[in-house]
Amino acid sequence: MTDAELELHLPGTSAAEHLPPAYPERAARGTAGNLRAWQEEAIRRYLDTEPRDFLASATPGAGKTTFALRLAAILRANRTIEQIIVVAPTEHLKTQWADAASRAGIRLNPDYSNSGGLNYGAHFHGVAVTYAQVAMKPVLHRLLTEATDTLVILDEVHHGGDALSWGDAIREAYGTAKRRLSLTGTPFRSDDAPIPFVEYAPQGDGSRVSVTDYDYGYGRALADGIVRPVIFMVYAGKMRWQTSAGEEMEASLGEGNTKDITSQAWRTALDPNGDWIAKVLQAADRRLSEVRHQIPDAGGLVIATDHASAKSYAAQLQAITGEEVALILSDDAGASERIDEFSAGSSRWMVAVRMVSEGVDVPRLAVGVYATSSSTPLFFAQAIGRFVRSRRRGEVASVFIPNVPALMLLAAELEKERGHVLEGPKSAEEMWDAEAALMAEAEREDRASSELEEEGHTYQALGSDAHFDRAVFDGAEFGGYAEVDTEEELDFLGFPGLLEPQEVKALLQQRQAKQARRSAARQGIVEHAPERSEAPQALHRTLGEQRKLLNSLVGMWSRASGEPHGAVHTELRRVCGGPAVAQASVTQLQKRIELLRRRLGQH
Repeated sequence: MTDAELELHLPGTSAAEHLPPAYPERAARGTAGNLRAWQEEAIRRYLDTEPRDFLASATPGAGKTTFALRLAAILRANRTIEQIIVVAPTEHLKTQWADAASRAGIRLNPDYSNSGGLNYGAHFHGVAVTYAQVAMKPVLHRLLTEATDTLVILDEVHHGGDALSWGDAIREAYGTAKRRLSLTGTPFRSDDAPIPFVEYAPQGDGSRVSVTDYDYGYGRALADGIVRPVIFMVYAGKMRWQTSAGEEMEASLGEGNTKDITSQAWRTALDPNGDWIAKVLQAADRRLSEVRHQIPDAGGLVIATDHASAKSYAAQLQAITGEEVALILSDDAGASERIDEFSAGSSRWMVAVRMVSEGVDVPRLAVGVYATSSSTPLFFAQAIGRFVRSRRRGEVASVFIPNVPALMLLAAELEKERGHVLEGPKSAEEMWDAEAALMAEAEREDRASSELEEEGHTYQALGSDAHFDRAVFDGAEFGGYAEVDTEEELDFLGFPGLLEPQEVKALLQQRQAKQARRSAARQGIVEHAPERSEAPQALHRTLGEQRKLLNSLVGMWSRASGEPHGAVHTELRRVCGGPAVAQASVTQLQKRIELLRRRLGQH
């Protein structure tokens, strides 16, 4: 392909007048000859200003790679640059970039190593390297960049702030590059490490927020039909575990517990030997079966916390489906090949530990299980990004998550555009953490005065159970409590895999109304059926309210029985189990409240 053939014709009128938001037979990896409207618009904005640095933020699945390579071809065709260097987060993505570049007439060497010096092959137009590779020898990469006029494409540029040494290395290596194009699907980090070559605008509160030159968020992409709508299937349930202090704990996911109790309940839910994850995997596979009626090659992905859990989840899915499961472990030399094999095939499930959380392109993924303990906005956005890549209009993604407050907030704010904030005041979560730490310290002091902590114990999951809790779509909640394998749960798992966003919402509302009617009929209610079906004796009070109510009831029983408050609390712990009030979960406090209410009612 000649330079002239690579040149893009950009008409003088608006992009939207010439290109639809989505076009037929759209290739998921960005191989189509036509550009999407946003890609042409972004290229036009770049060429209008010819900046040295340009940050483009586009939701996963929108086609950042196509945009970047078409722009690179234009800059190379008009002799602005001669050499192209792509910096990617992982080895797998180097190959993916080289493959996509070859389809755009650009030859990148993904096998270039630092030992090769300045020679990467005369028949190549440039190289694809990793951030870690650059950090090992930044001077070498600076010399490579300075050898000729160079465009550096920094893929998922927020990785440039992963470590102080990485950021410094990227700045040293590419500080003299003629052009730098930074790409991200998540233009924010979970810390305040600055991202190289990104502009930060001062705010009124003293913070600085990253500035993007072009932004194409999930909300716009969804409206354009470029990405799939995502339905979050939320599962709750009761968890039991033993703490490192030897205390038996019991809590339900979704209750207003302390952050520590919530974390331990979440950990128990993800325990490979527990019933919670087993039931969720079964539910997710049922959902996948429904999707495959309309999309025969639809696949599922379980994102696990560690290797041991991933292996166990894969074994469980293999037992459920009778099919081999693709297991992707980051330290396995054949991981990239297995990802490619799964992407090109039609098997049902893949289980991975973080490796498939960012950038890896498996367009047929339609069902996910978020079985990891990570709750940062960055990781969550990257993980959900694996499921939103649409191949044709109407595809719907379903992601199963535990009812954990941090994840529920992220699911509800999926379409929210974020910036990377530096040097700002403490966030609400940080202030809550500080308050929680002070409370925890006071509780430790109170406990130390009344009892000695037992030694020789370690955390141990004792049991778990799961039930469908609700569906979250477009920031709204639908449905309610439903036991696994019941008609109510299957109503939400069984809707079609091909629906337009407005059809998804209408169908969820219909299923919610149907569930509410069933719930009302069971309760003998004819009119004014509840909008959501609730679990029996559902708990809505926060932890603080439960403690206050319990202490009030203890005071009432103390006055009625003549027993000291301390003696009442001790008796409640003996009968109901669990730790002291300061460490008890909402479920454990509720048991004591119900016992006292019965006693007071009989008194």
